[in-house]
Amino acid sequence: MTENAPAPQPAASPAPRTVLVLAEDALGRADVQHVVGMHPDDVLRYEVLIPADSERNFAVELIDHLSVGELKQAWHDLRRDVPSQPQAEKTAEEQVAETEALFSDAGREASGVVTADDPLPTVRERVARGDVLELVVVTYPHAVEDTFHRDWASRAREELDDLPVLHLYSGTSEIG
Repeated sequence: MTENAPAPQPAASPAPRTVLVLAEDALGRADVQHVVGMHPDDVLRYEVLIPADSERNFAVELIDHLSVGELKQAWHDLRRDVPSQPQAEKTAEEQVAETEALFSDAGREASGVVTADDPLPTVRERVARGDVLELVVVTYPHAVEDTFHRDWASRAREELDDLPVLHLYSGTSEIG
């Protein structure tokens, strides 16, 4: 052994894998705990995607609310205006920031972006980069979309064959 031989260098640790979190609203503390709790010992980063929702389907919203007995919410939503695109983007930016803060409070690295009304093209682009471990979709129950598999999680499963997709209902531990 020669004295001038360079010392072996430690192998560079690989960049952390990413968990994509697609949500229709800001996550709550319980939602973040459920997501983080799926990989408690792994070093992961979280990327939150929230659409700027400026489109509405009144019939679907009404059926969703009536299917779970939310008469007051159904009436409220029928009277609500559709937000303008700038209003929808501002709301989504606030929801992303709120969710990032909750991940930070949980000791996890997180970033977020606002997507278009249909977030699936952004999900596909993000998955194509190659570092995504899984997609977690967090929504409220939607009777029509969930029943006919037109919800984001079902559509993502169809389009992203090899990527695990988990659908959680917001504010609960229920799997969609």
